[in-house]
Amino acid sequence: MEFSTADLYDQHGDLLASVTLQFQDLGGHTSFTGPIRTVRCLEDNGLVKSLLNSPGGGAVLVVDGAGSFNSALMGDMIAGAAVANGWAGVVINGPIRDRAAVAKLPLGVKALGSNPRKSAKESAGEVDVPVEFGGVTFHPGAVLYADEDGILVERRDA
Repeated sequence: MEFSTADLYDQHGDLLASVTLQFQDLGGHTSFTGPIRTVRCLEDNGLVKSLLNSPGGGAVLVVDGAGSFNSALMGDMIAGAAVANGWAGVVINGPIRDRAAVAKLPLGVKALGSNPRKSAKESAGEVDVPVEFGGVTFHPGAVLYADEDGILVERRDA
């Protein structure tokens, strides 16, 4: 599916929320879309790993890591599992690691940057709950559109 977030916004306006936080494009695909799944975690990627190792069905995993740069929330092995399991992309409010390897994968990845430090593996956090960052609430099931211009999210009533 080819699209432009700028064109989508021109067509649909305020039916789409525009994420104000500036993400880096770190995956092999800079344009991706799909229904949202969410994880809220802090410096612990156990839930991220678990979800991306399960069937994705073209979904986009939105990870709210509270913007912490203390440790990476995804690396090349977990990103590779996302590809193998049919995920369209991952948006991380935090860093990844192994960015050179992740950039070669056919996966959309937007994150704040990178940090080589591993995260905890306790699986602390929440799955499929609304998460909020960049002025947008990400509701599980809403559609996310991402490209080089940014991220748009289908608005949902709470």
